Amino acid sequence: MITTFEQIFEELRSKSKKRLVAAWGVDDHTITAASKAVELGLVEATLVGDEDMITKVCEAEKINKSIFKIVDNKDELSAIAQAIDLINAGVGDILMKGLCSTDKYMRGILNKERGLLPPKAVLSHVSVLQNPNYHKLIILGDMAVIPAPDLKQKEAIAKYLISTAKAFGITTPKVAFVAATEQMLAGMQACVDAALLAKMCDRGQIKGCIGDGPLALDVALNKEAAEIKKLTSPVAGDADCLVFPNIESANVFYKSNSQLMTGVLQAAIVAGAKVPCVLSSRADSIQTKLNSIALAALTAK
Repeated sequence: MITTFEQIFEELRSKSKKRLVAAWGVDDHTITAASKAVELGLVEATLVGDEDMITKVCEAEKINKSIFKIVDNKDELSAIAQAIDLINAGVGDILMKGLCSTDKYMRGILNKERGLLPPKAVLSHVSVLQNPNYHKLIILGDMAVIPAPDLKQKEAIAKYLISTAKAFGITTPKVAFVAATEQMLAGMQACVDAALLAKMCDRGQIKGCIGDGPLALDVALNKEAAEIKKLTSPVAGDADCLVFPNIESANVFYKSNSQLMTGVLQAAIVAGAKVPCVLSSRADSIQTKLNSIALAALTAK
């Protein structure tokens, strides 16, 4: 079972390389992360964007430009569309957001004529955390794409998290459906949805996992907290996956880890498109973008 990002790197080095296509990949963080991924033997990389800007970054960062395939495109929106065209043409396995805004990137993915959205698919944001205070990777959603998921969307989020966990070698992932309390409160929609989803796991409607909810975050991640509260749960204190009730709770959890804790490593992708799509903030570190490339490569078909 994979429990660290370094183990993801090791796993990828033992496999045939996936092909990364960076949309408007003209900034130092994207180019440096992509170069590290290539040098580590994780992927092959194509940068779509202004070649003059790419050359300047490579010179400034002392990166050998020849390790990339470069598709020169001077226009940001056109470069995004061209990167997606390359994916649709079968010459790429992973899409990555470069310097472009999330809004422009997602519009390209969702484009009805040229995008990457399969019919009736639900896109969702899958994040992975390596926190030194937890004994394994935490897989969570959705912190960036679905603002207020309904029951059906939460089911889709859970399935993406389970699929990611299985890519880590976890045979039967433990899924916590998070709410503000582990008590079943009928007046709190997050609790109602969590209970329904947990029962769907029990009955095999959500397959290949053990699910429980509602679970407050403390009991989902801390077995002692569950014991103190006299909660009996196969998931409590050992959750692999956290399905949050809304974008605010997931986003705050993710950013609290990055901003207030030392030694935390992170990654994020969009699942549900034809290929995994790396979606990290333009302000994210090079390490986070490298981790995200590795996560996308591991989950790519």
